[in-house]
Amino acid sequence: MPGRILIADGVATNRISLKVMLCSASYDVVQATDTAQALKTARNCAPDLAIVDCDLPGEGGLALCQRLKAQAETADIAVLVMCGQATPEARLAALAAGAEEMLEKGMNRQLFMARIRSLLRLSGQEREWRLRTDTAAELGFHDPPATFVQEPGVLVAAAPGLAEEWAAPIVGAVGGSVQTVSPDDLLDHLSHSAPPPDVVVLAIDGAQGLNLLAELRSRAETRHAGIITLHDPAEPAHMAAALDLGASETAPAGPGSQELAARVARQIARKARADRLRNTLHDSLKLAVTDPLTGLYNRRYALPHLARVARRAEETGKPFSVMVLDLDRFKTVNDRHGHAAGDAVLKEIARRLKDNLRAEDLVARIGGEEFLVVMPDTGLPEAHAAAERLRRVTEARPVRLPGRDDGIHVTLSVGLSVSQPNRTPSSRAREVFERADRALMGAKVGGRNQVTIARSAA
Repeated sequence: MPGRILIADGVATNRISLKVMLCSASYDVVQATDTAQALKTARNCAPDLAIVDCDLPGEGGLALCQRLKAQAETADIAVLVMCGQATPEARLAALAAGAEEMLEKGMNRQLFMARIRSLLRLSGQEREWRLRTDTAAELGFHDPPATFVQEPGVLVAAAPGLAEEWAAPIVGAVGGSVQTVSPDDLLDHLSHSAPPPDVVVLAIDGAQGLNLLAELRSRAETRHAGIITLHDPAEPAHMAAALDLGASETAPAGPGSQELAARVARQIARKARADRLRNTLHDSLKLAVTDPLTGLYNRRYALPHLARVARRAEETGKPFSVMVLDLDRFKTVNDRHGHAAGDAVLKEIARRLKDNLRAEDLVARIGGEEFLVVMPDTGLPEAHAAAERLRRVTEARPVRLPGRDDGIHVTLSVGLSVSQPNRTPSSRAREVFERADRALMGAKVGGRNQVTIARSAA
């Protein structure tokens, strides 16, 4: 599902216009008219994003933002504050209150929707890692974060003179290492510097700047860095393109020194949190809960993760989907070609499955040639399309064997089940898994190499 968005605005026409715009992009929209109702709705509906009017009746939009961020059950909701005039002072106040961004009412629609997509993408990434880390904690493999904290590194890429001007307030606010470089020398600098920066501040000037941004997001050393792009405010299309290419934040060129420092500090904190979650998950779980042959998670990890997804679905009211997949006639592969060939097939099919799912989807090997896929926030149409895609990529080309010119054609049978409402989380997880498993048997009986949907989910 695209995401659930809370609109908190006391003016009905504002709520209606925003709802029409967001619903046209298939977002699930809930509304509130004052701070008290917005807080209650946020706790009950668990939105992914809140769009808050700065002059919201009650305590006001910034006070609502502070209260959302102060409560554990709502702290992860991204907040976008809307105001009549987004001055540097107003943006700084919004950032200080915990908002992810402040935008002006009636702004460029393309830029507005790009910022919505960006905020939902970033919040989804954080939820993904937190969900998996919480699953690790339940399994007893959660270690406390290391006490050593490396000094943050910031790289400012802009024209000479301007880069140094922007770097000065960052040094005073966040400390650590702040380096400057011209955009023309940025990629060469990254190739020869270590460690890579935690945050990059990049001046965007036309297509060259956007190409640099795309390079930063594609490179391993900066893939997870916070990237703040600065633009000519008369070029909203460039700002929208930057957000869709992976910029963490955008701001008008020449933001106030305090605002830029605040944005950099927030990206440093977000990067540190994401790194800690990734490292904790990697170090704590790799040996205990991964399959040594395929590198996928194993059954020990997958089933508690499924239960946690079910609990979250109960809280948010969103569906989730489960697939149980099995390679057809896999025993004949081992019998005819040997177990080394069978291992090669399993590794290649595991790679194809993982490459054709979203980052938030889990794929695990739960048996000899049996796999499990768990798709949070996913209903039947999207899950069915994904299952058919996995089936097609499995049979699309043969699996090449080491040291041989020929390959092995394999196919996949899939049982698919979608969660149903009005169940306790534990029974939902078990029931959805069992229905998917029975649907897999139906796919096998029905001729193999097909997707069968559990009857109650159809």
